[in-house]
Amino acid sequence: MDSALTLAIAVDALGKEQVRAVMLPSSFTSSMSLEDAQAMAQDLGVRYDIVSIEAMMSAAMSSLQSLFEGKPVDLTEENLQARARGVLLMALSNKHGELLLTTGNKSEMAVGYATLYGDMCGGLAVLKDLTKRWVYALSHYRNRLGRVIPERILTRAPSAELRPDQTDQDSLPPYDQLDAVIEAYIEEGLSISSIVDKGFDRAMVERVVRLIRLSEYKRQQSAIGLKVTRCAFGRDWRFPITSRQFN
Repeated sequence: MDSALTLAIAVDALGKEQVRAVMLPSSFTSSMSLEDAQAMAQDLGVRYDIVSIEAMMSAAMSSLQSLFEGKPVDLTEENLQARARGVLLMALSNKHGELLLTTGNKSEMAVGYATLYGDMCGGLAVLKDLTKRWVYALSHYRNRLGRVIPERILTRAPSAELRPDQTDQDSLPPYDQLDAVIEAYIEEGLSISSIVDKGFDRAMVERVVRLIRLSEYKRQQSAIGLKVTRCAFGRDWRFPITSRQFN
């Protein structure tokens, strides 16, 4: 969803001749994703390339095999996929002198649901100040102006496709709840107690706020983003990485 909206915005802003879309499939990439990505690129008329990450993943896992011996498969292998994609995209950016657009949204940036030196690679984060529910709202609005985002992208469960049958909600609260807490804490400056008083479960709110605080080190290494709310990550948001004193 995020990549699709970013692509649509790029074409609207720059024109199709100035935009390149790259698909970086792995063994976990669904046929649906491949079909929808190709269809959208064709509809928009942008250059579309496919670069598999399988060879890079095989080489990395082979190099690390002895060091990973006895360890179960976990988030490490998922992050390696994101970082393989980041390496390839930055190589294309360097070789062709093109700016890589980072596709992460404010929900991901808030709670750290993004991989440093992986999907966080890039020079401009177009959706950095939009929570996931606003990403969907803007996508539906863009399609009302003229359909460019395939319907299946709008209706399927969000997934990073880094393991079999993965969905975002395996790791995060439902986006309607997550985004409401993020917006209340970051944009409205409300305390945990004040957010709970709005009717949210305290344990969920405390978990989300904890993730926000723990993820500051990632945000300080992230690409600059477009500001659309009154409190965007960057100049508007100042939070210490190490201090134990919280509001």
